[in-house]
Amino acid sequence: VQLVEFGGGLVQAGGSLRLSCDASESIVPITLMAWYRQTPGKERELVASISPSGRSSVMDFVKGRFTISRGNRKNTMDLQMNNLKPDDTGVYYCHAVGDHEDYFADYWSQGTQVTVSA
Repeated sequence: VQLVEFGGGLVQAGGSLRLSCDASESIVPITLMAWYRQTPGKERELVASISPSGRSSVMDFVKGRFTISRGNRKNTMDLQMNNLKPDDTGVYYCHAVGDHEDYFADYWSQGTQVTVSA
């Protein structure tokens, strides 16, 4: 399973960015997909997740600002980030759980830098 991530970059506080994750080439069924981030000095943390049916969840620290959604193609998803704050600066990762029938496996994107200037 290869996760290709798009988006990220530099934006001023209050601005918006959109991240996209593409696992459409996967031959392994994908179940849950999620966005994680690692901000300076902190452990990698869950930002938002979405089930195959589209049921989504976002963490309280981005609720009302970030929206996770499934893309138009199978096994793709987006993260719309609005009203960005300097504390949102970090590396954002796409995560997917692959269903290998006998087991589940975690897959990660290469990560993309999001920098929010004050």
